[in-house]
Amino acid sequence: MTVTAAPAAAPQAVAARDPWRWTPAAAAYCFVVGALLVTGTPVLDVGRYTAYAVLAVLLPGTLVYRALRRRPHTLVEDLAFGAAVGLVLELAAWFVFVRAGLEGWLWVWPAVVVAPFVLVRPLRRHWWVRGYTAVPRGWAWAVTAVIAGFTLYLWDSFLRRNPILPATEGQAQYLDLPFQMSIAGAATHQAPPELPQVAGEPLHYHWFGFAHMGAASLVSGVDLPTVFLRPAVPALCVLAIVLVAVVGWRISGRAYAGVGAAVLMFTIGEFGYENGIRQLFGTQATFIVWGSPSMTYSWVLLLPLIAVLVDVVRSRSERGTWVLAALFLAGSTGAKASSVPVVAGALGLTGLVLLITRRRIVWPIAAALGLTIAAQMFAMAVLFAFESHGVTVKPLSGLEPYVGPAWSWPLAVLAFLLNMQLRLAGIFALGRRLLTDPEKVFLLSGAVVGPVIYLVLAHPGSSNQYFVRAGFAFGVILSAWGWAELVGRWRWSLLAFAVGLGTLLTVIQLMWPARARPTPAYDPVLPLLFWALALALVAVVVTVGWRSPAFLLTGVLIAGAPGLVMDAAAAHRYPNGGAYPVTPLPASRVAAARWVYAHSDPDDVLATNVHCAQVSLRGCDARTFWLSAYAQRAVLVEGWTFAPRMVGTPGGAEAPFWDPALLETNDAAFYDPTEQTLDALRERGVRWLVADRSYRPASPLLSGLATVRYENERITVYEL
Repeated sequence: MTVTAAPAAAPQAVAARDPWRWTPAAAAYCFVVGALLVTGTPVLDVGRYTAYAVLAVLLPGTLVYRALRRRPHTLVEDLAFGAAVGLVLELAAWFVFVRAGLEGWLWVWPAVVVAPFVLVRPLRRHWWVRGYTAVPRGWAWAVTAVIAGFTLYLWDSFLRRNPILPATEGQAQYLDLPFQMSIAGAATHQAPPELPQVAGEPLHYHWFGFAHMGAASLVSGVDLPTVFLRPAVPALCVLAIVLVAVVGWRISGRAYAGVGAAVLMFTIGEFGYENGIRQLFGTQATFIVWGSPSMTYSWVLLLPLIAVLVDVVRSRSERGTWVLAALFLAGSTGAKASSVPVVAGALGLTGLVLLITRRRIVWPIAAALGLTIAAQMFAMAVLFAFESHGVTVKPLSGLEPYVGPAWSWPLAVLAFLLNMQLRLAGIFALGRRLLTDPEKVFLLSGAVVGPVIYLVLAHPGSSNQYFVRAGFAFGVILSAWGWAELVGRWRWSLLAFAVGLGTLLTVIQLMWPARARPTPAYDPVLPLLFWALALALVAVVVTVGWRSPAFLLTGVLIAGAPGLVMDAAAAHRYPNGGAYPVTPLPASRVAAARWVYAHSDPDDVLATNVHCAQVSLRGCDARTFWLSAYAQRAVLVEGWTFAPRMVGTPGGAEAPFWDPALLETNDAAFYDPTEQTLDALRERGVRWLVADRSYRPASPLLSGLATVRYENERITVYEL
């Protein structure tokens, strides 16, 4: 397989020996490692995780990718695509080993892949490849700058605000993080993982990214909380940045289109400078990369899938192309539920447009669409068991919160387009070729299908936003391609203009006071529209002054520059939680959970008396996940709100548990214990009772029926 580039100037052959060619990569690695070390990551763990990433993901994946693609392009492309292939292979290996109860031997799986490339003579040539295209030094340093800038954002908004293990009783954490960590913990000994908060409950969810984190902990030997809260997210972000830069280059044939795509995706924030506080319509790549790392994991598989399918759309596919498409589709099914539907929509719309314009069916596209639909059916039937997860058809539901009188609908639509799609303005620079070149039709289709699905569907937790984020991966490549078409001799002037304008806008916004205006409904979008009008006037001046569309387009694309800074600033409002409130995570609770992890078996089930994050007049807010997360064990009944069967049920977070008899038995073990009650728990595999005395003191009788094994100022742990 080869990802065929658009026509461009013939590349120069890579220099045989360039002593400085590894400098940008080394600088990027050192910057990320520095961010990890200054936020308390043990040096040994950094080394172990690095070895895992190189030897257990990058090496086997790169060898397989080289065997499937036909011609080499750049070394960085082989490594980036190889890492993505390695993640898919890791997922398959994880399932086989953990399912067989051999999770302790998972570290040997790369040898199974590497061995044929050592023993089989025709495969040995993939160890050393010649004929690579030289990577422009400016391209490499520009990508490094994007990595450094985004890592700085991660350090400020995520890494330094979330200790690996809390040291105080006042620690807080964004409530989704322990839920996600609990799935990764389940993946260290269950394949497929079950819902950790309700032992035995199936987990019909997109859990592949968390299985990756569980596998990373098993192979590297790094403790799971360290993997989850330190290297995993920055590593996935670095890989996504490199991939979007590589894919943008290969599809467009213009190296700096790839850089532009990386900048648009990971440096420019949402336009609507109060998003860091309000997050009007969600974010594309700021808070969400650590608040929902499964999105980042899905991009790492979606971006190379886009590149592979561009070959299909161009009718230049080979056998290896289809194998890679199948691999990336398989990985995407459970990476994020939004990926495959957007890909299917993009392929279907592309095929329709080409049918109309060329008056014939493009059979490779039809075949790819069939393969994608098959992947989606697998996901719906096997992974999600046809659970709706609260998704319903309700057009424009995401805009409703900002609509008052009927005349305010256009304001909401305009605000959405400006807020979420302004970075895609470069698409218009491609003109008529958008509907004539098949690869451009495909990218445009993906960029359109994602937001359309979002606007058609509704979800009680606004998770339909993920369709926009999936489409965004298509859009930034096409937008940067359009920008690159206009750059010409203005490259350095445009860079200086972009940096200057972005800095100026950021400084102005940081000095501009944000005001909370709860009514009327459309008030939250007014600041966004005000800034749009002000910058439109500036754009007129720029157009008159430079008379160059390149400067005007650059100004439009850079307009969201303050968004990244404002998103980080929001973490100051909600410590450890970005733009969303947090949940308490006392050190005493986590210490007890870690003790249980160290002294229990993976198959042991825990019981706890803590089910509610808080209790209100409406009922129990059952979003508590700390025990299953940090003990890495299933809990008989912990918090049940995020169970797939509960999403979208009446009552929201306060909806009652679906098995009241089980909950009553669980709680009776703490507050009215008898030998018969404890026997009932033993029959369900419960071996440990974790009681939080500050939540509600357990009965004194319990210590006579079970053995106290651990106690701190808040928690008592009993062994049955």
